[in-house]
Amino acid sequence: MAETKFDLLVIGGGPGGYVAAIRAAQLGLKTALVEKEHLGGICLNWGCIPTKALLRSAEVYRNAQHADSYGLKINGLAFDLKKIVDRSRAISKQLNSGVGHLLKKNKVTVFDGFARLLGGGSVEVEKDGKPVDQLSAKNIILATGARARVFPGLEPDGDKIWTYREALIPAEMPKSLLVVGSGAIGIEFASFYLTMGADVTVVEVLDQIMPVEDAEISQFARKSMEQQGMKIHTGTKVKSLKKVKNGIVATLESGGKTSEVTVDKVITAVGVTPNTENIGLDKAGVKLDEKGFIATDEWCKTSASGVFAIGDVAGAPCLAHKASHEAIICVEKISGQKDVHPLDHSRIPGCTYCHPQVASVGLTEKRAIEKGYKVKVGRFPFMGNGKAIALGEAEGLVKTIFDAKTGELLGAHMVGAEVTELIQGYTVAKTLETTEADLMHTVFPHPTLSEMMHESVLDAYGRAIHF
Repeated sequence: MAETKFDLLVIGGGPGGYVAAIRAAQLGLKTALVEKEHLGGICLNWGCIPTKALLRSAEVYRNAQHADSYGLKINGLAFDLKKIVDRSRAISKQLNSGVGHLLKKNKVTVFDGFARLLGGGSVEVEKDGKPVDQLSAKNIILATGARARVFPGLEPDGDKIWTYREALIPAEMPKSLLVVGSGAIGIEFASFYLTMGADVTVVEVLDQIMPVEDAEISQFARKSMEQQGMKIHTGTKVKSLKKVKNGIVATLESGGKTSEVTVDKVITAVGVTPNTENIGLDKAGVKLDEKGFIATDEWCKTSASGVFAIGDVAGAPCLAHKASHEAIICVEKISGQKDVHPLDHSRIPGCTYCHPQVASVGLTEKRAIEKGYKVKVGRFPFMGNGKAIALGEAEGLVKTIFDAKTGELLGAHMVGAEVTELIQGYTVAKTLETTEADLMHTVFPHPTLSEMMHESVLDAYGRAIHF
């Protein structure tokens, strides 16, 4: 095996890894990337993108079901599950090919295989359990991602108990479904299957669904989902799953009492586990934090000289856009670029593409108060917005939180149609350290959903016009 030397070697081809490799090549570094399965990683192939394709099909189907309210007639409405799944997979395949093209265009050398650190800047690449290449690099970036967490007694079997992978490619629509966990992944799948006709039950061990979100927004979303027919149990634990002839019997525990629910399928969505096993961390001297993720500093440096880690393997929040941003910061720091800034986690937006959508950036109201801020809070409902009413999407809320002393925008939280697109306005505002005065003086176009962002700011200071 001929040793191949590089300035930078990236292990993992997901949204952190391939972005890091391309940026490094742009900056003139001789760069290689090792990927063991799919370019684009879980996000592109089995996560963010294919789920959004499924949810888009569900959205179109939902709108068609309410065509009469728009003055339209649709007869014989139905769906073809195979075509829905095939469309989702085709989109992932298209984007996977696109990533390969971008890497080739930027002259990144791609190795197909499993990479393992040997220490001292050396990496061994295996394929089908056999060594195929030995590489070396001045700097190595670990971007190995994460996988679905598995709890004892809730082990997926690929048949009746699913992870996100099986949930993305159902052969038939289950009549009933239990979703364990109400984070973004769980709630998105719950929303998809509910819209497509399944009887959906969601179980969350904490006291609110979408636990990272503002409590008021979470409660609004929960009420809407329950009105759609979703059954939601918070403060509840799944004690066991028993396979029976016609499905799964789940034993639930809440407040010391147990109950049972029988369903066709179960989706486990109880978080992720970092992919740190068997990649040679011990040999390279890379340390983990108390949660099992790779410990890094503000520049993504690990405890080992010349070794960096980005994305899910380096800890929460496990989001593709966080991984991509870390990739840029890490590579630009390695290459000696000036004016590089560490990632401010308070400026990372979060989006959940359920119905209704949920999006946020910054501190929740509760967290802001816990941190000692005296806050001003503004709210504006979708039902007060002309564009939302015209769209037939009058269910939603925009909430903004300001430091009463300085006017700093501390957080923004939204639930309703297209809020996953709207949230970036507040994210830019936080990056620019915008105050309430800046937002008040900004002209928002009419008629748009974005006007609600302005009205929410005005409401925080008792100046709302339309509500």
